[in-house]
Amino acid sequence: MHLKTLSIFNFKNYNQATFDFLPGINCFTGNNGVGKTNILEAIYYLSFCKGFGTSSDTQNIRFDEDFFMIQGNYEINSKNDELHCAVKRGQKKIFKRNKKEYERLSDHIGYYPLVLIYPGDGELINGGSEERRKFIDGVISQYNHDYLYRLMDYNRALTQRNSLLKIFAEKKNFDFASLEIWDQQLINNGEFIYKIRKEFFLNFIDVFRDDYKSLSGNQEQTDIAYESGLNNSSFEELLKENLKKDLSFQYTSAGIHKDNLNFFIDGQPVKKFGSQGQQKTFVIALKLAQYRFIRQIKGFAPLLLFDDIFDKLDPSRVELLLNTVSRDGFGQIFITDTHSERLELILEKMSVASRLFSIKTGETISIKDFGNE
Repeated sequence: MHLKTLSIFNFKNYNQATFDFLPGINCFTGNNGVGKTNILEAIYYLSFCKGFGTSSDTQNIRFDEDFFMIQGNYEINSKNDELHCAVKRGQKKIFKRNKKEYERLSDHIGYYPLVLIYPGDGELINGGSEERRKFIDGVISQYNHDYLYRLMDYNRALTQRNSLLKIFAEKKNFDFASLEIWDQQLINNGEFIYKIRKEFFLNFIDVFRDDYKSLSGNQEQTDIAYESGLNNSSFEELLKENLKKDLSFQYTSAGIHKDNLNFFIDGQPVKKFGSQGQQKTFVIALKLAQYRFIRQIKGFAPLLLFDDIFDKLDPSRVELLLNTVSRDGFGQIFITDTHSERLELILEKMSVASRLFSIKTGETISIKDFGNE
């Protein structure tokens, strides 16, 4: 899969810009705040119908404008595809594939798989369990639509059950028949989700261990433990066991929405005992394993985005990482970095066709190519 051109209009700090990309490595350099990350976020929109930042769609509209638009032209499986995303204030988001609008945006997820590695990934180690569940869901949803739809149904049922528990507390009246409707939806969808997550980890763990060893260059033993209440009980039993607690807390205290991942190096929790270098390597290995796992299932390489992560790695580690992702079946790669000299030195050593865009306040000021096209 190759994103050939990207056009953005009124998106964040860009008025209008068009980029022509190489199938290999595409880099964006410039000072902080000039809009490098905004280009990656536009690419991310075309895969997920949303950005990866915390801002809402309308907050991504350029100041004093009424809309933003993102268009991308892809080559995928020897065919050309055109994607179009438009957001206008006060109106619903429009997303089209080859000029045909989606009725459900979720139907688009997985057609143009993408893996993003960015500074916020540190929350996979140091954040709450929700961040690690998002990681699981983000991998599986890109190749299993049934999983995505079941997850959406589960979350809707969970919201309804929690609302009902609050009503019971307010009215001091418990209606088991009403609760049972939502319990059954949680059970049906939750057990399916749990089964898929378990199958995923059986295959994912070895891929991750290989990537960690490649990046670290040592023989540390890594492990990921999948923690779930369903490991030892059926979902129906969990809900029955926790009913009194749920009525007291006014929310559903057990289920697959409480699942977690525990990360270990040499038997010790990475969050507590891992050095900064080990934690960074662990997170990048997780993301590269996500990439290789999706590539294996989809049959073609996802897009790989690196946003401003090289400042947190020593130069030798940066070079090792780029050499790793420029071979072994990796596809198109997008990188942002504040140090153009560092990137140029590395790209000059590599045989992969690479393009370096110099960015200044929402515009490209120069383009330089490296390697053999």
